[in-house]
Amino acid sequence: MRSRDGNHSFSRRLCALIFFLLSSSTIADEYYISYRYVVKDAVLYNESLEVSPAMQKCSGDTYSPIIFDSDNYKTLKELISTNSQEFINYLHKLGLQVEHKEKTINYQNTSTTVLTLKTKCFKVDFNDNFARIAPLK
Repeated sequence: MRSRDGNHSFSRRLCALIFFLLSSSTIADEYYISYRYVVKDAVLYNESLEVSPAMQKCSGDTYSPIIFDSDNYKTLKELISTNSQEFINYLHKLGLQVEHKEKTINYQNTSTTVLTLKTKCFKVDFNDNFARIAPLK
């Protein structure tokens, strides 16, 4: 249907709607996250969590997200450090590679266990109210 000035009013409204939807949608940032937990002789020896922005686009589908209240955190590192225990438990549920070594010398047993989440790409959606973190398959 044409308007009086000869333009298509329907297509103009459709274009405006598409522009609004594209501009208001959140674009997810991608981060590489790795985790390592080392126990020697039943005592925590080292624990490290590395978070860095992805320099190239990651491919794959998201699965098993975790959602935190964003509380106006500026960076993912701030958000994770505030909710560190819950995030570490989440990483454990995703599945870690386990390496265990044990030896006995002169009746003295020593052991080392290393849990590792190899570097994995995560999509992170920050909103005013929450942050959604999901790994990629």
